[in-house]
Amino acid sequence: MRHRCLDKKLGRSGSHRKALVASLVRALIKERRIRTTLVKAKIVRSAAEKMVTLARKDTVAARRLVFARLACRDCVKTLFETMVPAFEGRPGGYTRIVKLGTRQGDGADMAILEWVALDIPDKRKKKKESKDKKEAKSVA
Repeated sequence: MRHRCLDKKLGRSGSHRKALVASLVRALIKERRIRTTLVKAKIVRSAAEKMVTLARKDTVAARRLVFARLACRDCVKTLFETMVPAFEGRPGGYTRIVKLGTRQGDGADMAILEWVALDIPDKRKKKKESKDKKEAKSVA
């Protein structure tokens, strides 16, 4: 019986599950929004919010702990320098899950996991805007 066992196993070994969650949290930090199954989204939401809570301390120890869990220097830098200031004054609830319905292939419930703060700068938009400006200059 699984009484009081709160961890979802996702049909994976412990190390595989840990790597999956870390990978999805890294993708969430880089892309600002990910599309995944509902069960994975709920697990990743918990992990991502713990990373933000840890990053709000802004100490060397906190940076090392976040890096130990994510293993990505760019993600740690982005989390500490751009995301934490966007959540200033917010006591929690940094992410939201939007349900999408079922996946056609296997009927799995799908969801979008995204950050709540809308004022987080997005690097992809800046690149796209700069390309649009270049194209407009070349046409004119």
